[in-house]
Amino acid sequence: MKLQGCFIYTLFLLLVACADPLPPERMNYVGEWQGLGVSLLIMADGSVSYERHSKGAKTEINAPLQEFDGNNFIVGLSFFNTTFEVSKPPHQDDGIWRMTVDGVELTRVR
Repeated sequence: MKLQGCFIYTLFLLLVACADPLPPERMNYVGEWQGLGVSLLIMADGSVSYERHSKGAKTEINAPLQEFDGNNFIVGLSFFNTTFEVSKPPHQDDGIWRMTVDGVELTRVR
């Protein structure tokens, strides 16, 4: 079990090391975002942590942001990746930052 923990920790360090910083024009994506059953953390260094609970299932992704495709962003390594569909990019609504990702409205909490 201890070996498995070391492997996971090493893999995490390698994933974070592969991240590229977000470009200045995308810094509005940076922050901790929360929505119904969704938690999304996007760091300025390009690392992404995502968790979604839906119908008793839990999806978790911790990986570098590879690139932006329009407003969408692709997270993962090589061809092991996933695209987050952003139907409403980060914007302020009455002083509150919001964006809609994969059909869920998120609010920046930090």
